Amino acid sequence: MTGMRRKPGRMGPFIEGYRAWLAGSGYTPQTIANMLAIASQLGRWMDIQGVELEELDRAVITEFCSARRAAGMHCVPGPRGLDPLLGYLKHQGVLAESAPPTVPVEVVVGRYRRWLVADRGLAEATVVRYVKLARSFLRQRLGDNGRVDNLTGTDIVAFLLAESGRLSVGSAKGRVAELRSLLKFLYLAGLTPRSLVTVVPPVAGWRDTGIPKAIPAADVQRLMDSCDRTDPVGIRDFAMLMLVARLGLRSVEVARLELDDIDWRAGRITLRGKAGRDEAMPLPVDVGEALAAYLSQARPTTRVRGVFLACKAPMRAIGAGLVSDVTHRACDRAGLPRVGAHRLRHTLATQMLHRGASMIEVSQVLRHRDLATTAIYAKVDFDTRRIIALPWPGAAR
Repeated sequence: MTGMRRKPGRMGPFIEGYRAWLAGSGYTPQTIANMLAIASQLGRWMDIQGVELEELDRAVITEFCSARRAAGMHCVPGPRGLDPLLGYLKHQGVLAESAPPTVPVEVVVGRYRRWLVADRGLAEATVVRYVKLARSFLRQRLGDNGRVDNLTGTDIVAFLLAESGRLSVGSAKGRVAELRSLLKFLYLAGLTPRSLVTVVPPVAGWRDTGIPKAIPAADVQRLMDSCDRTDPVGIRDFAMLMLVARLGLRSVEVARLELDDIDWRAGRITLRGKAGRDEAMPLPVDVGEALAAYLSQARPTTRVRGVFLACKAPMRAIGAGLVSDVTHRACDRAGLPRVGAHRLRHTLATQMLHRGASMIEVSQVLRHRDLATTAIYAKVDFDTRRIIALPWPGAAR
């Protein structure tokens, strides 16, 4: 017994006309079949939800797509995947032309946050940064209420010029990425009639033009020696600095380190680093001793699994920013200019090269996914660069 085709619900009276309209627009038969199937699914969903045909708009379609995604359905159309259907229904006079959207800024920001989490899967810290930029931009350009569809390229460029006037090149590039993300969302959500992503100008700045800055090995030792290892905070800070200076850990890797990540018998630690990657590293004796001293002498007894804990209540694992704060305080105690924790990572790479390590070995220690990222450290090998450098024409006179 063959199965019966499922009825298209509220879309039933329009399916055949929609099919002909799509064919006349040049869509392939397979694409037409897929688009009709989605239209039928929408019609059945509208029946269940009690959504009348005249109520259909992009907000309803977004709700439909979210419901399918929550139900574990595959092949969920994007926010504009049903625009052809809306266009056809408007052409038939079934739907009225919608008025330009006027949406409170905080409503837009809330929807943007949900999109960043659900659709983009960004980390919470990144979401906070992107949302902050979105709120600032929308309020400056639109006020507390405004027509988002009135947004122009002039608005975008004026905002970026004001921002770049007070930021470094790196921070300005970050603003560009954040603003492009917001503009992409506004278009996908139907709040702007066209994509304005390409309007955002790039920030002039060339990669790998600088030389990684390191500090002398003696200064690194002074930072270590400045930690009071008779005090619980000093014991903790010493262990954190050892992980950064001896193993080149990133601040986020130190902050995310958990008790179960330390394999004392095998002498290695597992790092939870960028992009959700887990990577194993050997645990040198001196670093292991610093960790053991902190865990046995200074770390409070708690159910929190993070290795490094904040010293003030509530009891919690440290944030990545504290690692640089600890480095700053060590610099102050040692009478050195302030540097961040990442400077110690640069210092480790530079020292390895000076001791004869290859670029591949440096890349492995720093856990770079691309050797090109490590290549910037070739600039600090001045002796080798002098050997391979060609004489400058006319230099010897």
